[in-house]
Amino acid sequence: MAEFKEVPANAPLGQKLLGWVDNRFPLTALWKEHMSEYYAPKNFNFWYFFGSLALLVLVIQIVTGIFLVMNYKPDASLAFASVEYIMRDVPWGWLIRYMHSTGASAFFIVVYLHMFRGLLYGSYRKPRELVWIFGCAIFLCLMAEAFMGYLLPWGQMSYWGAQVIVNLFAAVPFVGPDLAILIRGDFVVSDATLNRFFSFHVIAVPLVLLGLVVAHLIALHEVGSNNPDGIEIKAKKDAQGRPLDGVPMHPYYTIHDILGVSVFLMVFTAIIFFAPELGGYFLEYNNFIPADPLKTPAHIAPVWYFTPFYSMLRATTDVMVNVLAVIAAIGAVLAILRGGLSGKGKLIVAVGTVVAIALLKTFEAKFWGVVVMGGAVIILFFLPWLDRSPVKSIRYRPSWHKYVYAVFVLFFLVLGYLGIQPPSPTGELVSQVGTIVYFGFFLLMPWWTRLGEFKPVPDRVTFAAH
Repeated sequence: MAEFKEVPANAPLGQKLLGWVDNRFPLTALWKEHMSEYYAPKNFNFWYFFGSLALLVLVIQIVTGIFLVMNYKPDASLAFASVEYIMRDVPWGWLIRYMHSTGASAFFIVVYLHMFRGLLYGSYRKPRELVWIFGCAIFLCLMAEAFMGYLLPWGQMSYWGAQVIVNLFAAVPFVGPDLAILIRGDFVVSDATLNRFFSFHVIAVPLVLLGLVVAHLIALHEVGSNNPDGIEIKAKKDAQGRPLDGVPMHPYYTIHDILGVSVFLMVFTAIIFFAPELGGYFLEYNNFIPADPLKTPAHIAPVWYFTPFYSMLRATTDVMVNVLAVIAAIGAVLAILRGGLSGKGKLIVAVGTVVAIALLKTFEAKFWGVVVMGGAVIILFFLPWLDRSPVKSIRYRPSWHKYVYAVFVLFFLVLGYLGIQPPSPTGELVSQVGTIVYFGFFLLMPWWTRLGEFKPVPDRVTFAAH
């Protein structure tokens, strides 16, 4: 039990109130631990804006979501009309709705950039494995939240997009059809589906999301923040035990983040007021048409932040499955001939490859498309153990590693673009190449991250005052 601290009788009223709270709740101790006495590396750069921006957008989404729920009707016959009522009749309802819809895209933009920063500077490496895993769980949770929220306007793309995605679960062997019915609550997307998705979008998933965000921040502040040099600042401390290359989070990085927030809000509000649909990428034009189960849109595509994974799903055809089987066989042969494995290891690789190829040929391509789409997210969880580089930051890796990252980002963007476009033979081929590049980037990491001549890592962080 903490020691009870007496506040002088002649102390100001504010100090007395703070003392009263501190004796019952560690408010000042938490402020010191996570802000004023939490030392962060002094060489943060542009890439370190996006963590705080993600927290800001989360608050925007929660607050605007609360106001939207006050007027939204989770009923298949009333949902679309209630959204129109919010847009046309509720005072400032159009602003709240556009803040929420633009905020969904903004959330994914800042999270993608935040994750890419972690990739660049090795923020997933020891001792930050749990920080990364919690972050990936947040990303997965965010995808579920966005997908369920996408159905709620009950427009054409909402309805048919949900129909397509939920039907994918029917491809799971043995339990697929029952699983799809369980998710929909009916044999087709209907009022039952809308109510389920509304419940999860408004209550269940946000609670999990908030818990994961808290866990992410606690894990981060336990091990300390990474930096562009990938150097642990806790290794060099002064006589008072403060990192020599660290500065207090407050006021230095609170001011730093205010700059990022100011620029972000200027862009955010410009989009809300002048281009909330952003050419159909943030809000598809088909979604301004009420859902019609009897009329299928000419081209069904998810929102832009899902399209890279949707492209991977569409790319997984029978031909692609055969290519994957050939790649697995070649990989096994190379591992057996040149991998330096023991006799038992070679046997395990051979048997495992035969089983994998048999499974690839047993189940239909649609099922493997679902596996590929899900695997593209799940593989991120294993990044701390896939990267075998002797250094964390890309600054001290061989120069050609930057081109590997550039190719990865390029194909990810191409996959996102192709996911929006109607299917075509050329697009399918490029998507297949992009899918192989995406998975190859991660699965071959234990090999390529150790290649090349690495630069010496300095003992202290590199920083130039500005």
